[in-house]
Amino acid sequence: MNRSELVRVMGEKTIRRIYRYADVFHCEPIEKIADDFITNLNIPKGAFDNVASCRYDVPDYWTIGEVYERLIEDISGDDEEHIIDRLVEVYTSWINTAISNYNSDFYYQPRDYIRVCYEEGQVCG
Repeated sequence: MNRSELVRVMGEKTIRRIYRYADVFHCEPIEKIADDFITNLNIPKGAFDNVASCRYDVPDYWTIGEVYERLIEDISGDDEEHIIDRLVEVYTSWINTAISNYNSDFYYQPRDYIRVCYEEGQVCG
């Protein structure tokens, strides 16, 4: 299951809960919290594996999370009221595939470039 599918399965209510209590969830290992949500939401095991096909060093989840976080912050600006809406938009858009392709250099491009690409709807050349 790729990230966009996972966001759809989790749903906005769960994502809002995670966002609201991030400071509490942060106190436990991320693997445990993830496993709790997988179990409680009955998230099925998927076949998505962008790591197996990676020919280079695989970024850790903190690094990739930061790419998404910066993009969501950049397109949200001061509008924190709709931050979850922007999160869902980003994770379910075309850019999820680009960021998840660890055989490209897209995910470690400057944040301004990634934002412009998102706004343009394509990887800019």
